[in-house]
Amino acid sequence: MSVERIPLSLNQEFVCLFDAADEDAPFGPHYHIVEAWRITGQVDTDALRRALLDVVDRHEALRTVIVREGEKYQKIEPPNPPELIIRDFPQTGISRDEQAEELIRELESGTIDPERLPFLKAVLARFDDHDAVLALMTHHIATDGWSVRVLIRDLANRYAAHKGYDVPELTAAPQYREFSTWQRGLSGAEADAAREYWRDQLSGARISAIPTDFSRADGNPPATAAHRFAIPADVAAAVSRLANATRCTKVIVMLSAYALVVSRKTSSTDVVIATFTPGRGGSLFADSVGSFFNFIPLRIDIAGCETFREVLQRARRTCLDAYSRDIPSLHIFAQAPELMGPAMSDRAAPAVFQVFPDPVLLADDAPGDLKYVEIARRPTGQERTSATPDGVLWTMSTNNSGDIIGTTVYKENLFRAATIAAMATEFQAVLRAAVAAPDAPLDLG
Repeated sequence: MSVERIPLSLNQEFVCLFDAADEDAPFGPHYHIVEAWRITGQVDTDALRRALLDVVDRHEALRTVIVREGEKYQKIEPPNPPELIIRDFPQTGISRDEQAEELIRELESGTIDPERLPFLKAVLARFDDHDAVLALMTHHIATDGWSVRVLIRDLANRYAAHKGYDVPELTAAPQYREFSTWQRGLSGAEADAAREYWRDQLSGARISAIPTDFSRADGNPPATAAHRFAIPADVAAAVSRLANATRCTKVIVMLSAYALVVSRKTSSTDVVIATFTPGRGGSLFADSVGSFFNFIPLRIDIAGCETFREVLQRARRTCLDAYSRDIPSLHIFAQAPELMGPAMSDRAAPAVFQVFPDPVLLADDAPGDLKYVEIARRPTGQERTSATPDGVLWTMSTNNSGDIIGTTVYKENLFRAATIAAMATEFQAVLRAAVAAPDAPLDLG
C-alpha cells in the first residue's frame, strides 16, 4: 500500500519554484545525477539485482512522487526492482579510463523517466570478467550528491550479504518524510536567532547575477552543457597550504578567488554568492537518501581589501557565520524577499559555487569480494549534460590525482560556450596568482 499525502519538505517546495513545462526543469527527464565506480572483481548480476531492490526498499525517497496538482504533497509507493542495464565495452584503441568517462558522459546526456518508479537505474559495463564500471543514475528530485554515496555504501553491503558474506546489518536510516516533519518543526531560540542573523546580514543585499549573452525573452530552447578544466596539482597544493596557514578550508580559498571574478563581472564589491550545504541537520540524516541540499547566500564585502589575504579573512568570517546558521532556504528568503531579484532579470542569471570533498573510496573497506573506486576525475566537457534549472553551477572537485577538476554547468539558452570558458580561465588565473602571492596588492579590475 502507498503512503498518502505527506507534506513536502521545504527543499521540495524550493525546487517547485523552478517548475516549468520543459525537459530541463526539475521535474523533467534531464534533471538527474550520474555517479560511477570502477569495480574490481567478478560481479554476480543476480546478487546485484537483489541488492538494488534492497536499497529501493530501504530508502523511501527513491519511490516517492511529488503530486503537483492542487495542494502539493509527497506520496510513497511500494518498492519495485530498478532497471539494471548490462553491457560490454567494445574493444577500441582508447584507454579504459577514457571509455569509462565516455560512458558517464553518455548517461549524463541521456534521460531518466520522471514518471517511472523507482527513481534509480544502474548500468554495469564490463571490460572483462574482473574489471567493470557500475554507474548509478537517480532523479534529482529524489536524491542529492551525498545520497548517491549513501546508496553505493548500502548497495555494497547488501551485495556482499547476497553473496553469502558475513556483513554487519545496516542500521535503520531515517526516512525523508521524517526529515520533512523535522524541518517544518524547526523553532525556538536558535532558529529565531538564525533568522535574525540572515535578516541583518542580507539587509539591502542582492544576489550577484552575472550578465548573460542571450535574453530570456529570446525564448531559446533550454539545454544544459558542461565546460570542464583542470587546476594543476601545484596550484591545488598551494591552495591547501594557504588554507592551512590562514585557518581556512580549500572551499573558502577557492570561494574567495571566485568572489573576485564575480566582482569584476558585476562591477560591485558587495558580492553575494549562492552555494549549497548538505542541509542534513548535522548528523541527524547522514544515512538518509533524499533531496536535502540547502541553498544559502554568502555575502562577502570586499570593498577596501588591499590583498587576497584580506578577502580570504572576510570570506572566512562570512562562511563561519553562515554555515553555523544553516536554515532552510525558504526561511532565508523570507528575511530578504528582494535578494533574488537580479537573478530573475532578462539579461542576468545566478552563478552558484560549490566544492565537492574528496571522493568516497570503498576499495579498502567495502565488504565482500569487490573493490569500488569512485570515478572522480573527469576533465572533458560535453555539449549536453544533467540539467541545472537556471544560470551557471560551478563545482570544484578534488581527486586522487592531486589536481582539482572544475566543472561549469550552464544554460545554453543564456550563455555562449566561449563566455563560460573565458570565465573559467579568468578564475584559474586569479586563483593561481592569489595562492602564489596572497599579500600582493590586489587588482579588483
